Amino acid sequence: MRPKILSLVLALSAAAPLSFAQTYSECNPLENTNCPSDTALSSNSYTHDFRSGADKSTWSETSEAITYTSAGAQFTISESGQAPTIESSWYIFFGSVSVVLKAAPGVGIVSSVVLESDDLDEIDWEWLGGANQEVESNYFGKGNTTAYDRAIYLPMEDTRDTFHNYTVLWTSDFVEWIIDGSVVRTLNYADAVNGKNFPQTPMRLKIGTWAGGDSNNDAGTIGWAGGHTDYTQGPFTMTLESVSVVNYSPADSYSYGDTTGAWRSIAVSGGTVNSNEGGYASAPSSSSSSSSGSSGTGTTTGSGMWWTASAAAVRASSAAGPALSRATSVAKAAVVALAAALVLLVSP
Repeated sequence: MRPKILSLVLALSAAAPLSFAQTYSECNPLENTNCPSDTALSSNSYTHDFRSGADKSTWSETSEAITYTSAGAQFTISESGQAPTIESSWYIFFGSVSVVLKAAPGVGIVSSVVLESDDLDEIDWEWLGGANQEVESNYFGKGNTTAYDRAIYLPMEDTRDTFHNYTVLWTSDFVEWIIDGSVVRTLNYADAVNGKNFPQTPMRLKIGTWAGGDSNNDAGTIGWAGGHTDYTQGPFTMTLESVSVVNYSPADSYSYGDTTGAWRSIAVSGGTVNSNEGGYASAPSSSSSSSSGSSGTGTTTGSGMWWTASAAAVRASSAAGPALSRATSVAKAAVVALAAALVLLVSP
């Protein structure tokens, strides 16, 4: 998003829900061939532990309702109109996003982690404050809202009082939603209207909370959110401990080569497209011991390169059934980091 209008757009979007498909893009490249390029995450990976404070060089904030404590970044709603949200300054083009968080309580309160693109592709995690035993996984392609049947509600333990690791693994072939190391949902390219609705264009990350149950919302939104929000029962706080991102296509920028919205049409400046097409990708796990900052600078191409080092371990752990402990997540993340370092050492 361009700096000149960032503040205005963030202010306008603060009150907009994160849960439904985007209906607005600053410049939709499917409708306008003169849209500016998107700033890319230039490194292989980014990790930040919010218990150490904000990372203002990476994240833009929509309001002052975000505080930073020893527990992490806290997104608090205490009155109507609040929607504390952070948004990344860069985009990724295939890869993984892992967050460790506790969802906000409160009937009608929605916690969201959203990957979104300029042409309205979207991949979501959403938690309803009145439903402590489930999380919603969702996706949209090109803003298509002709049907709202893509959401799947996944049962789990205690979303509000226990930190969990939620990961999205995104390639050109499939999307996986992963909880504490276990794959809980897979979307294949062909299953999204033969790829027409498959998210496949560069995305930025948005994390925040909003009141779907606010009395100013329409009845459909209030019903979906679980009912009317009673602000006297607040404040309602989501706590974000850490974020870890792997970008399969590190570069300077991404731009749309045409108006198809197909991933093969994306031009990558200062890097190479790594879609993991036909490969065997694996997502690293964000953990409580994550360090701040970004690392890695490679732009290796092809299917199944450095990020596949721990694929077998992750798939085996997922098949085993029980959710992984956060200590195990730390070990897996270390394996991926080591693999990345080895590739960088042997690269010319």
